[in-house]
Amino acid sequence: MIATDFSNVRNNLKEVCDRVVHDSDIAVITRKNDENVVLMSQAQYDNLMENFHIRKSKANYEWLKESVRQAEDGKLVDFEVED
Repeated sequence: MIATDFSNVRNNLKEVCDRVVHDSDIAVITRKNDENVVLMSQAQYDNLMENFHIRKSKANYEWLKESVRQAEDGKLVDFEVED
């Protein structure tokens, strides 16, 4: 995780963005009065939102955990996908 101040980000925005995207890093941009900002790639954000969506419904999350348990136990079903 990068922690840097606003001035540094302003002067090095491309480099900070490149590091966030290419290194899957997160940048905490520190500002006065603890009004900090977090910068992350869209891929990280999309993953975070997907996980949030799955976990916000207890039923969905339990169903997912059960599916993972079944897969770990080898209880898989093979099928052909038609074009």
